[in-house]
Amino acid sequence: MSDSPSDAPRQAALDYHEFPKPGKLEIRATKPLANGRDLSRAYSPGVAEACLEIRDDPLNAARYTARGNLVAVVSNGTAVLGLGNIGALASKPVMEGKAVLFKKFANIDCFDIELNESDPEKLADIVCALEPTFGAINLEDIKAPDCFVVEKICRERMNIPVFHDDQHGTAIVVSAAATNALLLAEKRFEDVKVVSTGGGAAGIACLNMLLKLGVKRENVWLCDIHGLVYEGREVDMNPHKAAFAQASDKRTLDDVIDGADLFLGLSGPNVLKPEHVQRMAARPIIFALANPNPEIMPDAARAVAPDAIIATGRSDFPNQVNNVLCFPFIFRGALDVGATEINDEMQIACVEGIAALARATTSAEAAAAYRGEQLTFGPDYLIPKAFDPRLSGVVATAVAKAAMETGVAVRPLEDVAEYKRKLDASVFKSALLMRPVFEAAATASRRIVFAEGEDERVLRAAQAILEETTETPILIGRPEVIEMRCERMGLEIRPDRDFNIVNPENDPRYRDYWESYHHLMARRGVTPDLARAIMRTNSTAIGAVMVHRDEADSLICGTFGEFRWHLNYVTQVLGRGALRPHGALSLMILEDGPLFIADTHVHTRPSPEQLAETAIAAARHVKRFGITPNIAMCSQSQFGNQAEGSGQRLRDAIALLDAQPRDFCYEGEMNVDAALDPELRARLLPDNRMKGAANVLIFGHADAASATRNILKMKAGGLEVGPILMGMGNRAHIVTPSITARGLLNMAAIAGTPVAQYG
Repeated sequence: MSDSPSDAPRQAALDYHEFPKPGKLEIRATKPLANGRDLSRAYSPGVAEACLEIRDDPLNAARYTARGNLVAVVSNGTAVLGLGNIGALASKPVMEGKAVLFKKFANIDCFDIELNESDPEKLADIVCALEPTFGAINLEDIKAPDCFVVEKICRERMNIPVFHDDQHGTAIVVSAAATNALLLAEKRFEDVKVVSTGGGAAGIACLNMLLKLGVKRENVWLCDIHGLVYEGREVDMNPHKAAFAQASDKRTLDDVIDGADLFLGLSGPNVLKPEHVQRMAARPIIFALANPNPEIMPDAARAVAPDAIIATGRSDFPNQVNNVLCFPFIFRGALDVGATEINDEMQIACVEGIAALARATTSAEAAAAYRGEQLTFGPDYLIPKAFDPRLSGVVATAVAKAAMETGVAVRPLEDVAEYKRKLDASVFKSALLMRPVFEAAATASRRIVFAEGEDERVLRAAQAILEETTETPILIGRPEVIEMRCERMGLEIRPDRDFNIVNPENDPRYRDYWESYHHLMARRGVTPDLARAIMRTNSTAIGAVMVHRDEADSLICGTFGEFRWHLNYVTQVLGRGALRPHGALSLMILEDGPLFIADTHVHTRPSPEQLAETAIAAARHVKRFGITPNIAMCSQSQFGNQAEGSGQRLRDAIALLDAQPRDFCYEGEMNVDAALDPELRARLLPDNRMKGAANVLIFGHADAASATRNILKMKAGGLEVGPILMGMGNRAHIVTPSITARGLLNMAAIAGTPVAQYG
């Protein structure tokens, strides 16, 4: 690391750590502490009950305390990143950062612990004494060979997982990348020659892991700063290096590089020369992992070996070997089954999970996080990206399963598949709430036509629909454009093989479509010429005509353009008979649960009749999610205290609702705070009919509903499912341009539910 970095990046990094409050961590309570009752439960006398339960059965600590989800990141600061021995205190920003990664990627709580202790045995004693507090220990940035000593003592004495990430985390990610590199190079672990530079903790651990995967010890040539590790060498040796000593008269990297299939560099810059690469085997695999400057720059290696498969430790080149692909998820799986250790089988399961995920279709979320990068399995994509949300479900589940199979899990899972679903739900915030909808959609095979079929989000959603549902996607777009984009994005789906296409430029059904549209609109000023033009250029109208002609069951449109523009054509073609838009309902998934908002788009200033229809339709749709609707009619007026404005329209709507028996609870008109705070509402109107907080807010003006929806999304981290177009018999839904591929999949599930199942 440079001693004099440029001022702007340096100051930005310092500001990041200092503002708005110093550091990257804080502690938050998970239980309310608002009154004397809460205090008596959190502390004396109620806390004694939890203490006694743990005294009687130590496993109860995972039930009554945070220990089962708490990891310690422990370091003495003797080998920090590329900074070396900077001391325990100076290492604290790194350890805080590690804790943040635990929380971000696996929702694991973490304390960073920096210790002023250089003696490895004393350091191990301190770590072992921490066992009652933590569910697992992550050793970090401890110099070699001390780290081997510390880890060995801790693993032997502690009954919780102890994992030195610099060793085993690096080894796991390297091995996952090597697994896929060898697959692409059509080579096997058993046959390859490995040349490695770097005899430190990470290098030794990587070699040990490669041996477990099948590499033969006699095919491993380890070099360090003094040259080849050979039998009889005495300089800078330890038992861990000696295990790889070769009986050879060769002494340097230059002597042993010939015919190497895999170069593994964990040493320093410019160690591997282009002439070395030229002497490696065909299609060489080069893992140049020194940071910030690798053993050889990728362009220099490819200049002499264009077919080389290369990985580095840098984020500005493909195939970054990053431990964040491993450590959050191996700890997640270990903690969730109460593993007493992280054994070889769990580590290999982690390797296999990471490698397999890279070979699968790239997730839409990872593609969005790394926009512009090629994320298709191949030489430049050996391992998944850190922000691939599937890592948690795939890797943690594989680790937990391996822990159970090897007998180190004290809290084995009852249902592994359900565990994976819960992990996915923790990452995909909509998964748990959408589950009843997906289950209902699975009972029928409906045809969903997407108006914007060339959109990347639509293509990724189509792939997910085919993988996760029984629905059939139909895409409106140009076949050659769709095929090119599928190939570029690494999607497995292809037009006419996996899904049908309507090509606006050239489709044999064109005449049928424009004649159908003209028949519907002939007395609304649409001439045959205009009908022909619309059916060539307007994909929303085309999709609506397909649903009208029973060539599709539901239309999804709106990934670009204005909502009401799409609504106009949907209503023209499909809004007939009993079908007409009653309102748009958005499900906002918040940290403390779901909240439905209506009408966000359809009626700008709804009449009492429209408000009543919106409430009835919202109640029906909320039940689809397995939720009992509790509807608040919201206004600036509160229980009649204003005679004009939206309050009167809402009061009239409630009178209309009261005119007939209803199977849902509703109340109003009221302010939003009264809707969400039962105690406040009870003070204002003690005999109000609603119990608990409202979960559906219906506003008297679209501006208020839309603003609430967007504020919750942008400032409260709300995840939107919708908008759901109510009143159209599930024949059409209009999304918004901010929707994601996952959001389109959710909307497809909603559209995929037969009308009879929800009325």
